[in-house]
Amino acid sequence: MTQPPPPPHQPPPQGGFGPPPSGPDLGKPAQPPQQPAGYGYPAQPPQGAPQTPPPPQGAPQTPPPPAGPPQTPPGYGYPQSPQSPQTPQPPQQPAGYGYPAQPPAPAPSPAQAPPPNAYGAGQPGQYGTPQPGYGYPGQPGGPGVPGGPGGPGQPGYGYPGQPPTAPYPPQQGPGGPGGGDRARRNQLLIIAAAVVAIALIVGGGFWYARSSGDDDKQDTAHSSGGAGGKGDDKGGSAHGTEKAPADPTAKTLFQVPLTKVADQVTVTGSWLTDKVYAKTGIAEVVGYDPAKGTKLWTIKLPGPMCEITPHTTADHKTAIMYEPAMATKAKPSHGCSQVAVIDLDAGKKLWTKTVKSGDELVNFDNITLSGTTVAAGSTNGGAAFDLATGKVLWSPKPGDTCYDAGYGGGAKLVAVRKCGQYGSRQLHIQTIDPKSGKVLSEYKLATGIEYASVVSTDPLVVGAEVGDSGKGQGVSDLFSIDSGTGALRTRISIPPDRYGAKCDGITRIEDCVGIVVGGDKAYLATAQHDAGGDSIAQTNEVVALDLGTGKETGQRADAGEGYTVTPLRMDGQNIVAYKEPPYNKGGQVVGIDGTTFKQTVLLQTSADDSVRDLVASFPVRYGETLYQNGRLYLSQRYISDWSSSGQKYLATAFGVG
Repeated sequence: MTQPPPPPHQPPPQGGFGPPPSGPDLGKPAQPPQQPAGYGYPAQPPQGAPQTPPPPQGAPQTPPPPAGPPQTPPGYGYPQSPQSPQTPQPPQQPAGYGYPAQPPAPAPSPAQAPPPNAYGAGQPGQYGTPQPGYGYPGQPGGPGVPGGPGGPGQPGYGYPGQPPTAPYPPQQGPGGPGGGDRARRNQLLIIAAAVVAIALIVGGGFWYARSSGDDDKQDTAHSSGGAGGKGDDKGGSAHGTEKAPADPTAKTLFQVPLTKVADQVTVTGSWLTDKVYAKTGIAEVVGYDPAKGTKLWTIKLPGPMCEITPHTTADHKTAIMYEPAMATKAKPSHGCSQVAVIDLDAGKKLWTKTVKSGDELVNFDNITLSGTTVAAGSTNGGAAFDLATGKVLWSPKPGDTCYDAGYGGGAKLVAVRKCGQYGSRQLHIQTIDPKSGKVLSEYKLATGIEYASVVSTDPLVVGAEVGDSGKGQGVSDLFSIDSGTGALRTRISIPPDRYGAKCDGITRIEDCVGIVVGGDKAYLATAQHDAGGDSIAQTNEVVALDLGTGKETGQRADAGEGYTVTPLRMDGQNIVAYKEPPYNKGGQVVGIDGTTFKQTVLLQTSADDSVRDLVASFPVRYGETLYQNGRLYLSQRYISDWSSSGQKYLATAFGVG
C-alpha cells in the first residue's frame, strides 16, 4: 500500500479548516495541485529536457520530426501473445519526439501468431480479464495483495511500461522540421504497415472491434453529480432525454465571482434542478437562476461546509454536512458534526442533527442519500437519519470492533465497513436495508486493502487501490458484485497508465472521476496518449467494459486530437461526456450512444481566448462539471488565495440557444 495521506479534515499548518482526527483510521484526500494552464496547453518538459516555449495562442502547431513508424499500444489493436522466445513483442515506443527509434521487430508469421485478443482481453493475467476468485478470504489475493502474486507486467496504454507524459519539445533536423529524417520515416512506415496488416489478418480483423455488448440487459443510471437521466432506477428511457440542438454553439450565461480567502477552503457541492443551480460557498449554500445567474436564495451556515451528497430526491431535497462554528486562531476546527437536509427548490434547511458516541459528538467524514434515508460514515462508525423528520435510525455502537467508514447511495444503500487494524484491514462491502440498517448481502475484499470507493450501488461496483498499483489515483481494480447474494461477479484491473479513472475512497466514498456505470457496463476514460501522426498533441478515449465478463466490449469513443474526454453520467443507456479542449479550441459536451458509440455534440464553448482561459480554470478532475438540457455548469471544489492560484470565479455557466 502507498503511505496513507494525513487524517480526514485535519487542519493545515497555517490554521485551515477541518476537525482534528479521531478514531483508529487515518486518511484524508490530498489537496489538488495548482490549477493547470488548461488541458491541451503545451506542458513543460521534464527536468533536463530542452526548453521550448509554447506556441502563441492561435498559432499552428509545428510538427516534430518523425522518430519511427506510428506505434500502436499493446492491447489496443495488437493481438496479445504469451511471453515466449518465439513470439516477437510489439515495437517499442521511442523515448520522446526527435530521439532515434529502434526499428520494429519482425512481424510474426501466421504459425506463431496468438489467437484474437482485442484490447488486451482474454489472456490469463492480462488487464481486462476476469479473475472470479480474487478477494475472497482464505484465497491468495490478486496482484499487489498480500499473499498474492506480483502485479502483471503488461505495458500500459501510451508509452510501454510507464504512464503517459507530456511530449518532449520538437527537435529540428536538417532542412527544418522533419528534415533529413523524412526518407527514413517513409521506409519505417512501410515496415510498420506490413506489421499491422499481418497482425490484422492473423487476428481475424480485431482492429478496434465493435460489439453491441449486453444491450438486452437492464440499464442502471448512476450519476456522480447533478441530475441523471430521467426515469426509474433501471435507466429510464433507452435513448435518454438529452437532445442535440440545431446549433450547439454556447454563450456564457453567468459567472460567480470568488470571495477572497487567505487559506484553502473546501467549497465542494453543486446541484442542478429545473428551477435552480445551487452551489456551496464559504459557510453557505446559494441558489441561482439557472439561466441568468441571479441569486434566488441563500442558506447561511454557522460554520464551513464539510461534505455533501450529489444525490437528490425526486422533489429535489439533498443532504449536507458542516462545522458548528467558524474557525478561529484558538480553535481552527470544530469538527464536522452537523448533518442537515436542505430543499433545493425552496432554499430552506429542513433540519439539523448530531450524534454522540459516549459524551462526544461524532465527527463525520462523508454523507449520502438513498431513498428516504440519509447516511453518514466516520472512523467512529456510521449513523442514519430519516429524510423527512431527522429521526436517528441507527448510530455507532459502543465497543464495536468494526465500523461503517462510509456509504454509497442512490438506487441502493451500500456500506463500506472496516474491520481490523491498519495494515491488516479487511473491508466488508454490505448492501443494507435503508430503513433498519439490516445487512442484506456482504462481500469481503482481500485483507490489506485499506480504502474502497462505491462507484455504483445498482449494479454494485466498487473501486479499490490494490497495493501501490493505483499510483496514487485511488483505484487500480474494479469489483463487480452481485448485490443480491454478495458473490463476486468479476474483478477488472484498470491500471492508471492505461485508464484515466481517479477515486478518493479515503473519506469521500462516492468520489470517482472518469468512470460511470450503466447497462451492466462500466464506461471509463483511458489515460492520455500521443494523438499520432505528426501531431504533438495528446488525446484519449472512452471505452466500455462488461461487468459480467470483465472484458472490454470493443466500443470506443475518441476524444479527438488535443481533447481529453471524461464521462460525466448516464442518460438512459447513453453517456454524457465532457471534452476539455486543446489550447486553440472550445470545450464540448457530447452524448455517446451506448450501443453504437456514435457521438453527438450537445454543447460547444467558444474558442475565443478569454472563454478558453475561463474553461481551463475548471479542470474536470479537480472541479465539478454538470450538464443538463443544453446548459453546462463548471465550478470549483476548493478555493485559495487567488493571487497565486489563478482562480477568478467560483462557478460559470454556458448555454445553447
